[in-house]
Amino acid sequence: MVFDLVKVKEQLKNARATSSERQLLQLLKENSFLFSELFSRHWGIQPIFSEVSFGNNFRCDFCWLNDNSDGPEWVLVEIEKPNVRLFNQKNEPSAELNHGIEQVKSWQRYFNIHPAEKSRIFGAVSKFRYILVIGEKNDWEQKEASLWRTFENQNNISIEIRSMDIFDRAIENYEKIPNHYWSFEENSNVLNSTKLQSYWEKYPYIMRWRTML
Repeated sequence: MVFDLVKVKEQLKNARATSSERQLLQLLKENSFLFSELFSRHWGIQPIFSEVSFGNNFRCDFCWLNDNSDGPEWVLVEIEKPNVRLFNQKNEPSAELNHGIEQVKSWQRYFNIHPAEKSRIFGAVSKFRYILVIGEKNDWEQKEASLWRTFENQNNISIEIRSMDIFDRAIENYEKIPNHYWSFEENSNVLNSTKLQSYWEKYPYIMRWRTML
């Protein structure tokens, strides 16, 4: 195995215990397979990039390309720190949850106002897929949280809300069927955003769509 699962498990445990966003982000940068539950496929994946900025005020934690036959879909991901409070005592979304959602919505507004920025940053974009990873599975399984999340994921179709459990499932599945993760092993580390433009400039798929979009 390319990835050290014993080390990954320990680091993920520590990040959760200390609710350290910094530790979690660093762990994700060094172990691309942890994102596998968010990918539409496990084979022929494109590299993941970190800390991509938009304008002067916005930045997504991670992004990657789904090079679909119907056009380039870019996946933009926001990761919140572990163990955030999801709902207050009135069963209303917490400030932390609202903040995470608002961050993702700010990306949507930015690209709506500045459409040319999509091609400048990503080369070509047919559509975006926005993902917010926040909260633990047990917290989301509480009745009010489950109902709220179900409603939001059904009605706010532009933002997917996922729990930290996606990382646990990635580890479990990698242990069971490691041969399914060869594509992540070939792209084991997340790339810095400074390499994003040179990546798509060398990718014929993007350059072809760039002439059409």
